Amino acid sequence: MTGLLRAEILKLRTVKMAFGLTAAMLGLVCLLVLVHAFALSEDNASFRNEMHVFGWGQLGVVFAALLGALSITGEYRSGTIRPTFLATPQRGRVLAAKIVVCGFVGALFGAASEALTIGIGSAVLSARGLPNELGGADYAQLFAGGVVAAALWGPLGLGLGAILRSQVAVLIGLCAWLLFVENVLIMQLPGAVRFFPGAVGGAISGTTITGEIPADPSLLAPAVGGLLLLAYAAAATVAGIVATARRDVP
Repeated sequence: MTGLLRAEILKLRTVKMAFGLTAAMLGLVCLLVLVHAFALSEDNASFRNEMHVFGWGQLGVVFAALLGALSITGEYRSGTIRPTFLATPQRGRVLAAKIVVCGFVGALFGAASEALTIGIGSAVLSARGLPNELGGADYAQLFAGGVVAAALWGPLGLGLGAILRSQVAVLIGLCAWLLFVENVLIMQLPGAVRFFPGAVGGAISGTTITGEIPADPSLLAPAVGGLLLLAYAAAATVAGIVATARRDVP
Protein backbone atom coordinates (compact mmCIF):
# COMPACT_ATOMS: atom_id res chain seq x y z
CA MET A 1 0.00 0.00 0.00
CA THR A 2 2.91 2.34 0.71
CA GLY A 3 4.12 1.92 -2.85
CA LEU A 4 0.70 2.82 -4.21
CA LEU A 5 0.53 5.93 -2.07
CA ARG A 6 3.96 7.00 -3.28
CA ALA A 7 2.91 6.38 -6.86
CA GLU A 8 -0.20 8.55 -6.49
CA ILE A 9 1.77 11.35 -4.84
CA LEU A 10 4.34 11.14 -7.63
CA LYS A 11 1.58 11.44 -10.23
CA LEU A 12 0.30 14.64 -8.64
CA ARG A 13 3.81 16.06 -8.37
CA THR A 14 4.68 15.39 -12.00
CA VAL A 15 1.52 16.40 -13.86
CA LYS A 16 0.51 19.95 -14.68
CA MET A 17 -3.07 19.34 -13.53
CA ALA A 18 -2.35 19.71 -9.81
CA PHE A 19 -0.32 22.88 -10.27
CA GLY A 20 -2.94 24.30 -12.61
CA LEU A 21 -5.72 23.68 -10.11
CA THR A 22 -3.67 25.26 -7.32
CA ALA A 23 -2.90 28.38 -9.36
CA ALA A 24 -6.49 28.71 -10.52
CA MET A 25 -7.81 28.33 -6.99
CA LEU A 26 -5.48 30.92 -5.49
CA GLY A 27 -6.11 33.39 -8.30
CA LEU A 28 -9.88 33.01 -8.13
CA VAL A 29 -9.92 33.33 -4.34
CA CYS A 30 -7.86 36.53 -4.48
CA LEU A 31 -10.09 38.03 -7.16
CA LEU A 32 -13.42 37.24 -5.51
CA VAL A 33 -12.36 38.23 -2.00
CA LEU A 34 -10.94 41.54 -3.21
CA VAL A 35 -14.04 42.34 -5.28
CA HIS A 36 -16.45 41.62 -2.44
CA ALA A 37 -14.29 43.25 0.24
CA PHE A 38 -14.01 46.50 -1.71
CA ALA A 39 -17.70 46.39 -2.68
CA LEU A 40 -18.80 46.19 0.96
CA SER A 41 -20.00 49.59 2.17
CA GLU A 42 -19.66 50.90 5.71
CA ASP A 43 -23.43 50.89 6.16
CA ASN A 44 -23.58 47.19 5.30
CA ALA A 45 -20.60 46.05 7.39
CA SER A 46 -22.55 43.48 9.40
CA PHE A 47 -21.62 39.92 10.28
CA ARG A 48 -23.94 38.42 7.65
CA ASN A 49 -22.69 40.73 4.90
CA GLU A 50 -19.04 40.21 5.79
CA MET A 51 -19.57 36.49 5.39
CA HIS A 52 -20.09 37.24 1.69
CA VAL A 53 -16.39 38.13 1.76
CA PHE A 54 -15.07 35.31 3.92
CA GLY A 55 -17.31 32.54 2.60
CA TRP A 56 -15.28 32.37 -0.61
CA GLY A 57 -12.59 30.49 1.29
CA GLN A 58 -14.70 27.42 0.66
CA LEU A 59 -13.66 27.48 -2.97
CA GLY A 60 -11.04 25.05 -1.69
CA VAL A 61 -13.88 22.54 -1.52
CA VAL A 62 -14.65 22.98 -5.23
CA PHE A 63 -11.03 22.53 -6.28
CA ALA A 64 -10.57 19.55 -3.96
CA ALA A 65 -13.56 17.89 -5.63
CA LEU A 66 -12.14 18.69 -9.06
CA LEU A 67 -8.77 17.24 -8.05
CA GLY A 68 -10.44 14.03 -6.92
CA ALA A 69 -12.43 13.71 -10.13
CA LEU A 70 -9.44 14.49 -12.35
CA SER A 71 -7.19 12.00 -10.54
CA ILE A 72 -9.29 9.11 -11.89
CA THR A 73 -10.97 10.48 -15.04
CA GLY A 74 -7.61 11.80 -16.27
CA GLU A 75 -6.22 8.28 -16.18
CA TYR A 76 -9.17 6.92 -18.13
CA ARG A 77 -8.87 9.73 -20.65
CA SER A 78 -5.12 9.32 -21.19
CA GLY A 79 -5.14 5.53 -21.01
CA THR A 80 -2.68 5.35 -18.11
CA ILE A 81 -5.31 3.51 -16.10
CA ARG A 82 -4.46 0.32 -18.04
CA PRO A 83 -0.83 0.02 -16.90
CA THR A 84 -1.91 1.13 -13.42
CA PHE A 85 -4.33 -1.79 -13.13
CA LEU A 86 -1.87 -4.18 -14.79
CA ALA A 87 0.72 -3.31 -12.15
CA THR A 88 -1.88 -3.63 -9.38
CA PRO A 89 -4.74 -5.94 -10.43
CA GLN A 90 -6.51 -5.31 -7.09
CA ARG A 91 -8.36 -2.24 -8.31
CA GLY A 92 -9.80 -1.53 -4.88
CA ARG A 93 -6.28 -0.94 -3.54
CA VAL A 94 -5.56 1.56 -6.31
CA LEU A 95 -8.76 3.46 -5.53
CA ALA A 96 -8.01 3.33 -1.81
CA ALA A 97 -4.61 4.93 -2.37
CA LYS A 98 -6.18 7.61 -4.51
CA ILE A 99 -8.78 8.29 -1.81
CA VAL A 100 -6.11 8.81 0.86
CA VAL A 101 -4.00 11.10 -1.33
CA CYS A 102 -7.00 13.11 -2.56
CA GLY A 103 -8.20 13.57 1.00
CA PHE A 104 -4.79 14.81 2.12
CA VAL A 105 -4.26 17.16 -0.82
CA GLY A 106 -7.87 18.31 -0.53
CA ALA A 107 -7.19 19.33 3.07
CA LEU A 108 -4.18 21.33 1.85
CA PHE A 109 -6.37 23.04 -0.73
CA GLY A 110 -8.89 23.92 1.96
CA ALA A 111 -6.21 25.28 4.29
CA ALA A 112 -4.60 27.42 1.58
CA SER A 113 -7.90 28.80 0.35
CA GLU A 114 -9.20 29.65 3.82
CA ALA A 115 -5.91 31.18 4.98
CA LEU A 116 -5.73 33.36 1.87
CA THR A 117 -9.34 34.44 2.22
CA ILE A 118 -9.04 35.32 5.89
CA GLY A 119 -5.76 37.16 5.34
CA ILE A 120 -6.88 39.21 2.35
CA GLY A 121 -10.39 39.85 3.64
CA SER A 122 -9.19 41.03 7.05
CA ALA A 123 -6.46 43.21 5.53
CA VAL A 124 -8.86 44.95 3.13
CA LEU A 125 -11.50 45.61 5.79
CA SER A 126 -8.82 46.98 8.11
CA ALA A 127 -7.31 49.17 5.38
CA ARG A 128 -10.71 50.60 4.57
CA GLY A 129 -11.43 51.27 8.24
CA LEU A 130 -14.48 49.02 8.30
CA PRO A 131 -15.44 47.27 11.55
CA ASN A 132 -14.71 43.55 11.42
CA GLU A 133 -17.64 41.70 12.97
CA LEU A 134 -15.92 38.31 12.92
CA GLY A 135 -14.12 37.09 16.01
CA GLY A 136 -11.45 34.50 16.65
CA ALA A 137 -14.00 31.69 17.00
CA ASP A 138 -15.54 32.60 13.64
CA TYR A 139 -12.16 32.53 11.93
CA ALA A 140 -11.32 29.21 13.58
CA GLN A 141 -14.58 27.67 12.37
CA LEU A 142 -14.08 29.00 8.85
CA PHE A 143 -10.56 27.60 8.65
CA ALA A 144 -11.21 24.24 10.32
CA GLY A 145 -14.49 23.77 8.48
CA GLY A 146 -12.91 24.56 5.14
CA VAL A 147 -10.12 22.05 5.73
CA VAL A 148 -12.46 19.26 6.84
CA ALA A 149 -14.95 19.85 4.03
CA ALA A 150 -12.23 19.93 1.37
CA ALA A 151 -10.62 16.78 2.78
CA LEU A 152 -13.94 14.96 2.36
CA TRP A 153 -14.87 16.47 -0.99
CA GLY A 154 -11.61 15.22 -2.53
CA PRO A 155 -12.60 11.54 -2.14
CA LEU A 156 -16.22 12.40 -2.96
CA GLY A 157 -15.14 13.88 -6.29
CA LEU A 158 -12.96 10.84 -6.94
CA GLY A 159 -15.90 8.52 -6.27
CA LEU A 160 -18.11 10.42 -8.71
CA GLY A 161 -15.33 10.34 -11.30
CA ALA A 162 -14.93 6.57 -10.89
CA ILE A 163 -18.68 6.09 -11.34
CA LEU A 164 -19.18 8.35 -14.38
CA ARG A 165 -15.69 8.13 -15.95
CA SER A 166 -16.52 11.04 -18.27
CA GLN A 167 -14.14 13.86 -17.35
CA VAL A 168 -16.18 16.63 -18.95
CA ALA A 169 -19.46 15.49 -17.40
CA VAL A 170 -18.00 15.21 -13.89
CA LEU A 171 -16.17 18.54 -13.97
CA ILE A 172 -19.13 20.48 -15.34
CA GLY A 173 -21.49 18.73 -12.95
CA LEU A 174 -19.37 19.47 -9.88
CA CYS A 175 -18.87 23.15 -10.73
CA ALA A 176 -22.51 23.68 -11.64
CA TRP A 177 -23.77 21.93 -8.52
CA LEU A 178 -21.46 23.54 -5.97
CA LEU A 179 -21.29 27.05 -7.43
CA PHE A 180 -24.77 27.55 -8.86
CA VAL A 181 -27.46 24.96 -8.16
CA GLU A 182 -27.15 24.71 -4.40
CA ASN A 183 -26.44 28.41 -3.93
CA VAL A 184 -29.61 29.30 -5.83
CA LEU A 185 -31.77 26.76 -4.04
CA ILE A 186 -30.41 27.32 -0.51
CA MET A 187 -32.31 30.60 -0.12
CA GLN A 188 -35.45 29.21 -1.76
CA LEU A 189 -35.67 25.77 -0.16
CA PRO A 190 -33.35 25.91 2.87
CA GLY A 191 -35.22 23.17 4.70
CA ALA A 192 -34.36 20.60 2.03
CA VAL A 193 -31.13 21.97 0.57
CA ARG A 194 -29.37 22.13 3.93
CA PHE A 195 -29.07 18.33 3.68
CA PHE A 196 -27.39 18.49 0.24
CA PRO A 197 -23.64 17.73 0.07
CA GLY A 198 -22.50 21.28 -0.64
CA ALA A 199 -24.63 22.75 2.13
CA VAL A 200 -23.52 20.20 4.71
CA GLY A 201 -19.94 21.13 3.87
CA GLY A 202 -20.85 24.75 4.41
CA ALA A 203 -22.46 23.87 7.73
CA ILE A 204 -19.07 22.82 9.06
CA SER A 205 -17.71 26.31 8.33
CA GLY A 206 -20.90 28.14 9.23
CA THR A 207 -21.59 29.58 5.77
CA THR A 208 -22.10 28.56 2.16
CA ILE A 209 -19.46 29.20 -0.51
CA THR A 210 -21.00 32.55 -1.46
CA GLY A 211 -21.53 33.53 2.17
CA GLU A 212 -25.26 32.90 2.40
CA ILE A 213 -26.48 32.05 5.92
CA PRO A 214 -30.08 30.80 5.84
CA ALA A 215 -32.06 31.66 8.96
CA ASP A 216 -35.31 29.67 8.73
CA PRO A 217 -34.21 26.95 9.06
CA SER A 218 -30.49 27.51 9.50
CA LEU A 219 -27.66 25.33 8.27
CA LEU A 220 -27.08 22.07 10.13
CA ALA A 221 -24.89 22.01 13.22
CA PRO A 222 -21.18 21.66 12.30
CA ALA A 223 -20.86 18.17 13.80
CA VAL A 224 -23.99 16.94 12.03
CA GLY A 225 -22.79 18.47 8.76
CA GLY A 226 -19.42 16.79 9.12
CA LEU A 227 -20.94 13.38 9.73
CA LEU A 228 -23.37 13.73 6.85
CA LEU A 229 -20.61 14.84 4.46
CA LEU A 230 -18.51 11.87 5.62
CA ALA A 231 -21.46 9.61 4.77
CA TYR A 232 -21.76 11.19 1.31
CA ALA A 233 -18.02 10.72 0.71
CA ALA A 234 -18.11 7.12 1.93
CA ALA A 235 -21.10 6.28 -0.26
CA ALA A 236 -19.49 7.84 -3.35
CA THR A 237 -16.14 6.13 -2.84
CA VAL A 238 -17.66 2.71 -2.15
CA ALA A 239 -19.86 3.04 -5.24
CA GLY A 240 -16.81 4.13 -7.24
CA ILE A 241 -14.77 1.13 -6.07
CA VAL A 242 -17.59 -1.29 -6.90
CA ALA A 243 -18.14 0.27 -10.33
CA THR A 244 -14.40 0.16 -11.09
CA ALA A 245 -14.14 -3.49 -10.06
CA ARG A 246 -17.12 -4.61 -12.12
CA ARG A 247 -16.56 -2.75 -15.39
CA ASP A 248 -14.00 -3.38 -18.08
CA VAL A 249 -11.24 -0.85 -18.64
CA PRO A 250 -11.80 0.95 -21.96
